[in-house]
Amino acid sequence: MGRNARLALIAIALVGLGGGLIAWLWASPSLAFRLWAAGTLPVVAGLGISMFRDLLAGRMGVDAVAFVSMSAALALGEGLAASVVAVMYAGGNVLEEFAVARAERDLKSLVDRTPRIAHRRSGDDVEDVPIDQVEIGDLLIVRGGEVIPVDGVIATSSAVIDESALTGEPVPVHRRQGEAARSGTINAGEMFELATTATAGQSTYAGIVRMVNAAQTAKAPFIRLADRFAILLLPLTLVVAGGAWLLSGDPLRGLAVLVAATPCPLILAAPVAFISGVAQAARRGILIKGGAPLEALARTRTVIFDKTGTLTVGGARLVAVETAVGQGADEILRLAASLEQASHHVVAKAVVEAALARGLHLDLPSQVRETMGSGLEGWIAGKHVMAGSYQLVVSGRTPEDWAVRALRRAAWRSALSVFVAVDGKIVGALLLGDELRRETPHAIQALRSTGVTRIVMLTGDRADAAETIAAALDLDAVLADREPADKVDAVAVEQRMHPTVMVGDGINDAPALATADVGIAMGARGASASSEAADVILLVDRLDRVSDAIVIASRTRRIAWQSIVAGLGMSALAMGAAAFGWLTPVAGALTQEAIDIAVILNALRALTPGRSSGRRRLPASAARTLYEDHERLATTLDRLRSIADALDDAQPADAVTLIMEASGLVNDRIVAHEIDDESTVYPRLSKYLPDAHGLNAMSRAHREIVHQARLLARVVQDLDAANVDRHLIRDAQRVIESIEALARIHNAQEEDIYEHAMAA
Repeated sequence: MGRNARLALIAIALVGLGGGLIAWLWASPSLAFRLWAAGTLPVVAGLGISMFRDLLAGRMGVDAVAFVSMSAALALGEGLAASVVAVMYAGGNVLEEFAVARAERDLKSLVDRTPRIAHRRSGDDVEDVPIDQVEIGDLLIVRGGEVIPVDGVIATSSAVIDESALTGEPVPVHRRQGEAARSGTINAGEMFELATTATAGQSTYAGIVRMVNAAQTAKAPFIRLADRFAILLLPLTLVVAGGAWLLSGDPLRGLAVLVAATPCPLILAAPVAFISGVAQAARRGILIKGGAPLEALARTRTVIFDKTGTLTVGGARLVAVETAVGQGADEILRLAASLEQASHHVVAKAVVEAALARGLHLDLPSQVRETMGSGLEGWIAGKHVMAGSYQLVVSGRTPEDWAVRALRRAAWRSALSVFVAVDGKIVGALLLGDELRRETPHAIQALRSTGVTRIVMLTGDRADAAETIAAALDLDAVLADREPADKVDAVAVEQRMHPTVMVGDGINDAPALATADVGIAMGARGASASSEAADVILLVDRLDRVSDAIVIASRTRRIAWQSIVAGLGMSALAMGAAAFGWLTPVAGALTQEAIDIAVILNALRALTPGRSSGRRRLPASAARTLYEDHERLATTLDRLRSIADALDDAQPADAVTLIMEASGLVNDRIVAHEIDDESTVYPRLSKYLPDAHGLNAMSRAHREIVHQARLLARVVQDLDAANVDRHLIRDAQRVIESIEALARIHNAQEEDIYEHAMAA
């Protein structure tokens, strides 16, 4: 039944009820009955047609009770009761539609924002074209405040983009030239140019819209189960009504029972709760494709993660710069990045991004020659620079001790090493590897708190690389060296034991995502194979949204059950009261409508995030500032590590210089940072935490770092190139290594606290 038909029926029923009451007050009962019947019969007819269609489709719900009660009331001459039931039934349908529309509002807002027009540049001219005519490689103009129409890359120097519609993150982000921009996000800054990388149908936003439409039409098994329960209530209601009539001899007792059971909370609670849960998840950047995945999420006990791009950041990341004696890490990185600008390799991109992130100035290379798969060489500011594999750069020469250490550390970290040579001399090596997402440890802990009992890493990567990542996490199993078919088998094995969720992001994860009870795809890549195969899409690229999805699903299912059980309990009490004659047919109808309203309002609670701990959440912008402080500090820690390594072979004069540099870095940057944390950051952070115990433990680390800094300062006081010996150098080296290691683990622990404060 359409929306207009429902509105027409409630209008007719209200007019009939009101007109009948006026006639009854004017002492014209026959006219009152005719008016009540006139308002009721269209509702009965509409319900009869709807029931007939359901029967043809093999379905029958508790709406049949409403049909019987209205028909019986008219047959028994109880026009007022029939009219009240008609108003309540038609009004209940309108109320249910309103509730579902309210719950779907967040989903519809995504669809309503779909761009229709794009501004395409052709030479010096700009023309407005329908979005369907945009092709890959077109150059589009995106004006301030406009929605980006298709996926592409920034073609101008920079852009400021509001990604809140997709990620939920309220703070606009700055994108540089060459970085990706997703359709559906908003230009929050000046006009910029976009080089398209996808058509409208293949873009992120088009995929999201398709998923939203699927989410609004899918029906959960739980809702179908509720429909089956509704069928059982029909014969039970008829038995109770017939018994009340037979035992009392009053047919109105039976009619009151029928009226009190009309309609049933079963047909209202589950749909409203589940669409509310889907909408609440969308607010958190989690797109769930309908009620079935939502219900399956609520039963999850096992979660399987892919490694690369899921538990880790994915791709190559600079993790360390190893230097030869007397060389600077920043200069080595600058030269390598300048050369790598000429390559399109993923490693080259990572090196360039790392250099730009440190604010290094890059020169344009010339006469570049690339050896595919090994590296490249060229000229930079008059210097001949080579960057590539150990075999290419070292070229059969006996490696120096620092190079041997670099290779060993690369093996330990399962990292790729890029050696750098300048004018034939090997000056350093860049270690690149995959690393954990910052939020991964917190996300794993959050999953444990939701009731997940088994967490597994499933990856096609080597066992040593997988174990390196898993060592930092609380996992129950690590399955490495698995092909896509092996991943499917592993998921099937876990499914036989417990309801299983698979989380991945790559094309090779698609079969496993489709096999799992629930497949969750990372990132809003609506047209990718993994997103199409998945049941849930994380629009915001954060792993902790997995636990959020499970929490929302569990709460939604719990609210649906609460609504059904409470509604059925109250209906049973009303039916009992009617059977004993304590409720008239009219009073029974009003009572049942009050129950229906209570059930719908309770089901709408799934729209809200639920009870919090009563604490405020740490704003994402404040957390980002804290993370950026740590990123700046990481450069200092990298330099301390380089100094400690260089002290192995340093001559006395060089050792004095290095130790004094380390002491200056420790006091000016690390100690200053920890003092600022203690005096400024921690007092502000305590407002977002349940107690100060965790911060007190962090304060102990501050004191230890300051203590180690004092020890290093005392060593510096005794330094003299004329009488320094290897023992004093070794003492200084140990203190520097201690400070560097302690500061790194301390920063990681602080970031766990930031994550907890944001999730409060």
